[in-house]
Amino acid sequence: MKTVLIGLFLALAISTSAQSGFYTPWIGRSTGKLPALAYGLGEDRLGGAKMGYIDSNIALRVMDTIKGMYLVQLSKFHQAFIEQQYVKTDSANSLKPWYLTGSISAKGDTTTDTDNIAVIMEEKLPYKSWMEINPSKIVVDIYGVQSNTNWITQLQTLKEVKNVYYQQVEDDVYRLIIELKHQQHWGYSISYIGRSLVVQVRRQPKLTDLKHLRIAIDAGHGGTNSGATGIKARASEKLYTLRFAKALQKQLKLKGVKDIIMTRTNDTTFDNKDRILWLQEQKPDLVISLHLNSSGNSAINGTSTYYKHIGFRPLTTAILKRMLELNLNEFGNVGSFNFALNSPTDFPNVLVEIAFLSNVADEKKIISTKFHTDVATKIHLGLVDWLKNLK
Repeated sequence: MKTVLIGLFLALAISTSAQSGFYTPWIGRSTGKLPALAYGLGEDRLGGAKMGYIDSNIALRVMDTIKGMYLVQLSKFHQAFIEQQYVKTDSANSLKPWYLTGSISAKGDTTTDTDNIAVIMEEKLPYKSWMEINPSKIVVDIYGVQSNTNWITQLQTLKEVKNVYYQQVEDDVYRLIIELKHQQHWGYSISYIGRSLVVQVRRQPKLTDLKHLRIAIDAGHGGTNSGATGIKARASEKLYTLRFAKALQKQLKLKGVKDIIMTRTNDTTFDNKDRILWLQEQKPDLVISLHLNSSGNSAINGTSTYYKHIGFRPLTTAILKRMLELNLNEFGNVGSFNFALNSPTDFPNVLVEIAFLSNVADEKKIISTKFHTDVATKIHLGLVDWLKNLK
């Protein structure tokens, strides 16, 4: 069976290279702002489906170039694509067929309020991660590596992590499994620190009352990125998302929330990747991104919430339930969404598409000051509901 699979892989590689002529594989390193691996060449208006962001300076075996993307070989049976601008040439231009892992250490860090799991590695290799629920887990696949992990040290300083273990799921794919104590995922970050791949797991806040959390509000678009435009009042998305954001900020302050950060407070250009990097530095407990929807069909209307990672879905469903109390139609709760600010795993996040600018009735609500206050009230109540469910 293995021989057949290798044959299929070689056939695929030959077929792929034939699209652009003979191509000599080479070794590159990830670089730039938030380099991301993609599953394939498919795309929509938000880009292709992404495996996830990766750290800088990760070794990549570049096998071909197609449509402005590099095809990279992650392991024997796994490939991915990455935009060419996010790969630089490695002067050494050589990699072993595979590498070995070392021991695993898991311990709490009081300075960052995280539990840190470190896997000793011989090389900075690519990976992907995902969340699982019921029970809650973080899973990380590391490519091009074989296990030489002969001990796992777990210290009593761990607060959120329940168990750490691994599986060699393929000859050169190593799977790290991190079981969590709480049902709700509060986020995690992955990076290489020295010779180790480190997963920093955010702990559930000691106090989960809303007034004790750090909340980030993101007013979508802004500056040169105007977003959608209404069809009758010609309402601008970038203008009204800011008004909704300020209404939500005001409502949260009235309810005793003291730690609120805003990605923008005026009509300024702020690239989405820069917003993510800034938010990662600010370390909010959760992020609420506000947008206004649009469709080529003016009959479509309603409100919706979006998430990418399944561990953050409870937040989105709680807010949607409250938004529907505004007599808005349900456009849905949408998962695996390819929006940039849904992509970070670092903190729970929700995209709220409040209503449709392309629908006359919805646009009339959007430009109403009272509706701004009503939306802020419902989002606040959704947050309260979400936190109550944690208990």
